[in-house]
Amino acid sequence: MRTVEELEHRLAEPSPALVQELKSLEGDIMLLGVGGKMGPSLAKLAINAIRESGVSRKVYGVSRFSEQGLKEELESFGVETIACDLLNDEQLQKLPDVKNVVYMAGTKFGTTGREYFTWAMNAYLPGRVAEKFRHSRIVVFSTGNVYPLTPVLQGGASESTAPSPVGEYGQSCLGRERVFEHFSHQYRTPVLIYRLNYAIDLRYGVLLEIAKSVKEGRPIDVSMGHFNCIWQGDANEIALRSLLRCKQGAEVLNVTGPETVSIRYAAAELAKRLGTEAVFTGQEADTALLSNASKCMQLFGYPRVSLLQMIDWTAEWVLHEGKTINKPTHFQEREGKF
Repeated sequence: MRTVEELEHRLAEPSPALVQELKSLEGDIMLLGVGGKMGPSLAKLAINAIRESGVSRKVYGVSRFSEQGLKEELESFGVETIACDLLNDEQLQKLPDVKNVVYMAGTKFGTTGREYFTWAMNAYLPGRVAEKFRHSRIVVFSTGNVYPLTPVLQGGASESTAPSPVGEYGQSCLGRERVFEHFSHQYRTPVLIYRLNYAIDLRYGVLLEIAKSVKEGRPIDVSMGHFNCIWQGDANEIALRSLLRCKQGAEVLNVTGPETVSIRYAAAELAKRLGTEAVFTGQEADTALLSNASKCMQLFGYPRVSLLQMIDWTAEWVLHEGKTINKPTHFQEREGKF
């Protein structure tokens, strides 16, 4: 893949399993925070899957739409867009009631120095949304940052690992989860907490950041040592299929790829494809921010796009100077400061 058009087409290709499951999903779908990194491709995937399923469903995309042209792009694809500042309660309450909600709103970068806004977005707003959509089923995007750093040899934190987030971003995300969990118990709202650990889109992501460093000859800090990642198309599909797996009291699901990926290994593989050598600094720690996605694999099967395929695509993208989005993951951050 070398163009944004090819990439977006690939991200929006539904699997037969997704098409089949959406046939049995009752009601329309609303994506809250559709203007984020994953929202547009998730919306297009939902539209394509619904069209292939032959059922009649609306997909609402809700966002402030601060990115120029995004609203028009989604509307041309068939998404019904609604411009809304979710922190404005009057605007929130005017949103149509729907059976299915994917909650993607939140903030991460810029937390340091604006902790008050991070907590408002990540922990206060969820309560307002949970009240508004208490009769819906809700997939709540969260993060592996709610877990502590775990020993690399342990294979990552599972859903049974007690949360212990490092830093205020992770703490606020745990707040988001607990608030939705509370209202799930109070109103018997079916909820699934979707703990994502690094989705890969060729325009951004861990592999792109490593590849750019390799190509430019910049030293790669291996102190974090290891990471998890999953193709964004697979992550989007899991989010939509999770609507049928929401439970009262809030189900928890780790969403990432099956591998514990060595930064040193990923850099070396990318360097081969880029025709250069990777340069490293630091020494791998015994712990890292890792998630065990065995439960996800059991429910949905292994991702359609493999790690080596992602590495191949990323190297080709960087070699041909594909478009990038300036949204760094900060995957090497060990102190939780974003």
